[in-house]
Amino acid sequence: MTRGWSWASIVVVLVGAHGAPIAARPSPARAADPPRVQSPAGPYLGGLVTPALPKPHFTLTDTEGAPFDFRAKTQGYVTLLFFGYTRCPDECPLHVANAAKALDTLPADVRARIKLVFVTTDPARDTPRVLRAWLDRFDAQFVGLTGSDAAIEAAQRAAGLPPARKTARAGDDYAVGHANVVLAYTKDNLAHLMYPGGVTRQDWAHDLPRLVDETW
Repeated sequence: MTRGWSWASIVVVLVGAHGAPIAARPSPARAADPPRVQSPAGPYLGGLVTPALPKPHFTLTDTEGAPFDFRAKTQGYVTLLFFGYTRCPDECPLHVANAAKALDTLPADVRARIKLVFVTTDPARDTPRVLRAWLDRFDAQFVGLTGSDAAIEAAQRAAGLPPARKTARAGDDYAVGHANVVLAYTKDNLAHLMYPGGVTRQDWAHDLPRLVDETW
């Protein structure tokens, strides 16, 4: 399956309210020549990233109020990292729901080797309680993380993604534009694959069992 994804379409485009694209510049923390996202090849339906992105070092706060060292707490797992927010009207719930439905189809021993980590890009409204309740609608095992605006921005940059940004709406309301992509890290602590909007639960169900045994 060839989808013609590119680094620009997957990473540098932010998604705002109702899926409206918001142009963004590459993060200044990234190198001038970012990794290329190629069309799928071999057994995978995700976008292949070259060079692979290293799993970032950052510590945020989980929904129980405990510090969560992302790299240490996900060591040895296939880890799906997604930055979004609970009031997102479309892409965030779709991504998370499709991943959850796919995980439900996997054998328990395979499911146990996969973690999904959702980092809010709207910490002012996504309190730990709100974030936990939202994630529980999909899968109670999903990890929710929050922190200060500065810490979350730093985490996005560390992952090689452009920071989310607010866009004003009526009154005091706002939407949050964010990178609409899930990074998939394998046991080597590298993200060889990215999954943008449009990925289906069938795509996840196809790729995830292969990723847990991948040695690259």
